[in-house]
Amino acid sequence: MVDVVSFLIAAAIVLGGALGVVGFSNPVHAALSLIASFFGVAVVFIIQEAHFLALVQVVVYAGAIVVLFLFVIMLLGVDTATDLRTEPLVGQRALGLTFGAILLTLILGGLFLSGPGDERGAVALTGQQSVVQPVDDRSQIEQLGEDLFTRNILAFQATALLLTIATVGAVVLVRNEGGEDLVIDEPGSAAD
Repeated sequence: MVDVVSFLIAAAIVLGGALGVVGFSNPVHAALSLIASFFGVAVVFIIQEAHFLALVQVVVYAGAIVVLFLFVIMLLGVDTATDLRTEPLVGQRALGLTFGAILLTLILGGLFLSGPGDERGAVALTGQQSVVQPVDDRSQIEQLGEDLFTRNILAFQATALLLTIATVGAVVLVRNEGGEDLVIDEPGSAAD
C-alpha cells in the first residue's frame, strides 16, 4: 500500500512538472519544473529498487543537464517580453510538428511492433533480445552497462547525438557575429 501511495505522489509530481515545462512562459520556471519532474522519476526508480538509476537521474539529469539549460538561458538573456507566437524562421512550426509526429511514430512502433520475445526477454527496437537470467550475481551497474551497450545501443547513440546537436545549437546561438571582439587585459595592467 505504501508503494502505491508513493507511486501516485511521484506520478503527480512528474505530470505536474511536465505540464509546467510546457505551460510556463518563463524559461527559468520551466527549467525548475523539469527538475521537479526528474525528482519524481527518481522516486519511481527508488520504488522499483533501481537505486543506481535514481542516483543517475538526480545527479546527471537534475544536476548537470538542467544546470546547463539554466546556464544557456541566462547566457542568452531570454527576455520575457519576447512574443513566442512570431516565427523567426518561416515554416519551423510545421517542420517541428512533422518531426515530432515521425518521432512519436518511431517510439510507438518500437514499443508495439517489437513483440514480446520469448522466455529470455522482450525484443527491443534493435531486434536483439535481452538475456534475463533468473539468478544473477552481477551488480546492477554491470547489468545496466551490458543492457545499455548491447540491447539499447541505438537509444544510447541517439541520445549522444541529440546532446551534441543541442551543444552545437547553443554555441551557434551565442556566437557574436559582426560584433567587436572582447578585449582581454594583460595581468596587472588594469587601471585603478
